[in-house]
Amino acid sequence: MAVFNSLSDRLQDTFDKLRGKGRLTEDDINVAMREIRLALLEADVNFRVVRAFVARCKEQCLEAEVLDSLNPTQNVVRIVLDELTKLLGSSDAELQLPATRKPNVIMLVGLQGSGKTTAAAKLAYLLKKEGRKPLLAACDVHRPAAADQLQTLGDEVGVPVWRGDGKDAVKIARDACQNVYKDKDADIVIVDTAGRLQIDEQMMQEAVDIRDAVRPDQILMVVDAMTGQDIVNVVNEFNARMDFDGVIMSKLDGDARGGGALSVREVTGKPIMFVSQGEKPDSLEVFHPDRMARRILGMGDVIGIIEQAEKLSDEQSMADAERMLMEGFTMDDMLQQLQQVRKMGGLRKLAGMIPGVDRAISQSGANVSDEQMVPIESIIRSMTKEERARPRIINGQRRKRIAMGSGRTVQEVNNLIKQWEQMDKMMGSLRSMAMGGNQRGMGRAMGNMMKNMGMDPVEAEKLARMGGAGAPANRQQRRNAGRPKKKGKQQKKRRR
Repeated sequence: MAVFNSLSDRLQDTFDKLRGKGRLTEDDINVAMREIRLALLEADVNFRVVRAFVARCKEQCLEAEVLDSLNPTQNVVRIVLDELTKLLGSSDAELQLPATRKPNVIMLVGLQGSGKTTAAAKLAYLLKKEGRKPLLAACDVHRPAAADQLQTLGDEVGVPVWRGDGKDAVKIARDACQNVYKDKDADIVIVDTAGRLQIDEQMMQEAVDIRDAVRPDQILMVVDAMTGQDIVNVVNEFNARMDFDGVIMSKLDGDARGGGALSVREVTGKPIMFVSQGEKPDSLEVFHPDRMARRILGMGDVIGIIEQAEKLSDEQSMADAERMLMEGFTMDDMLQQLQQVRKMGGLRKLAGMIPGVDRAISQSGANVSDEQMVPIESIIRSMTKEERARPRIINGQRRKRIAMGSGRTVQEVNNLIKQWEQMDKMMGSLRSMAMGGNQRGMGRAMGNMMKNMGMDPVEAEKLARMGGAGAPANRQQRRNAGRPKKKGKQQKKRRR
């Protein structure tokens, strides 16, 4: 979510200043609201949207129950979070595809260069993973090689493409929806239309003609997240002519200010349904307003990390995790974990989803990228099978050989082995707690981790104090836990 980094940093700085105050006054709120207004305007959010947003936040923040509360700063953050979530859409929006119609039809529209063709292929890939059988219709007959691009992307994701005669966009769309889906065994058609300008009447009319010919179930507008305030005029014009149903936000991984993306819902009332944060086919994700708001305010997206992990989990992964816990952590396990991180979107994406980490990286100037994993993988792959399974046998001579084989330095090999030792030590601690039934220790560790990640402090405290079945209930019992029982007087007398 690089496109919102600057805005996120400004808002977090504003909240940091508030946290330094014990009690808040009306002047403090006014200063904070002014900082928020400037941050949003600098991010290129539409000025009317900014004015309405700040007015709502200020009205709630000046209420007596906020200013007189024990922790007014937390209340201010909560109010801004709630309003930002409403600005982005409050709740998740889903595609409305009636089961009674075959095939369902989704039509994509947007400006030139907004990324419609790429978005069409990504959407087809997403629907395919959900069990649908999509067909891509190449209806951009104006841009040179547009159909070739869609064909290449379709082949990459394993989705058929209908190109027709390559001349009549309306006929191509109609044929794809009426006849071809039967031959291609498709149950949903994604119509990729030509990019157009708002002032291009001929192109706009072509989109209207395609809509009337295929009667799409959903019309989605693809919007470039790096578009500035002009996005308001763009979506208004398209909405007046097409009455689209939702938005696909592309290029969220860009470096522009991107505040225009925050204006779409407020201006049109149309929900953001999907967001794209990369070029890979699996980079299109369902949009969750609450999670995006939390990430903009630096609160992370822990739920998103869990969902990514769940997508990759299977019975073999669970078996590997159990083996690591009970038998030890090997270099093969470390290599597998690196590959899992890459599948989950890479280091930078995961860093942005963990509370505080993305900001810390930005402030330190550190470079976090998937390229940093390449040397580690090359070093591990240069080890023998026995060395991967038993890294402790890697002596000085072996380290030199591994360094030469991987094209890295001995120092880099030493650093990797130190990292492995730390992870193996952590696994050993977890193994000891699991085998010893120390549920209290595990609960305390998990609770503290939740606190550090900015999760619900009440639930974290409950978990930290968790005793669990069979756990010692008081201090004396905890001291005696695991000690051999002392022999009583009756037992001593019997022995005598």
